[in-house]
Amino acid sequence: MTSPISSAETGHDHDHDHDAGHSRQKLPSDPALRVQSLESLLVEKGLVDAAALDAVVEAYEHRIGPRNGARVIARAWVDPAYRQRLFADATAAIAELGFSGSQGEHMVAVENTSRVHNLVVCTLCSCYPLPLLGLPPVWYKSPAYRARAVIDPRGVLRELGLEIPDEVEIRVWDSTAEIRYLVVPERPARTDHLSEDDLAALVTRDSMIGVAKVAS
Repeated sequence: MTSPISSAETGHDHDHDHDAGHSRQKLPSDPALRVQSLESLLVEKGLVDAAALDAVVEAYEHRIGPRNGARVIARAWVDPAYRQRLFADATAAIAELGFSGSQGEHMVAVENTSRVHNLVVCTLCSCYPLPLLGLPPVWYKSPAYRARAVIDPRGVLRELGLEIPDEVEIRVWDSTAEIRYLVVPERPARTDHLSEDDLAALVTRDSMIGVAKVAS
C-alpha cells in the first residue's frame, strides 16, 4: 500500500574553442538549445531521421498528450462506476479507454477534495505518466521542484499560482519507476450541463499533476 510523503520529510538524495590546434564543440547551457544542438548533430550524422523525430514529438504533444488524461478525468466525473474502478485499479481502468504503454504500466489515481489537495513529484529523477500526460514540463524535471515540492509544497504551489487554504491538507506523492500517480481534480461547479467531451476540454495537464485547479 503506497502512502504520500509527509510535507515535513525531505526528498531523496537521489561554439568552438581553438586551443593548441585542437577544436572542441561545446553544448549550450540552455536546455532547449542543448536539445536542438543534439538533434541537429544526430540528424547530420544520419543517426536520426528528422521526419521520424518530428512525428514522435507531434504524437506526444497532441495524441499521447494531456488530452488522454483529460478523457480519463472526464469519464470519472460523469460515470460513478468508472470512478470507482479508477480508484480501485487505475492501470486497468485507464486501459479501458485505450491508454497504456511505457511509463503508464503502474498507475495510482488520487482524488482532490475540498479537504485534501494532492501534488505529484518525482524526487529521484522525472518519472511521469507519458501515455496520459505526454511530455513532462521543464519545471517538473528541475531540481528545485523535485526538492521543494516535498519540503514546502504549499509555498511551491503558491509560486506556481495556486493558493491552498491552510485548512486543506496537502499530500505529496513521489513517483518512481515502479509507480506513477494521476491527480483527479475536483469537478468545477456549475458544469452539470456539460458533456463528457466538454468536461475533458476543461482539464489541463497541470491540474492532473496537482499544481493547478480546473476552471469552469
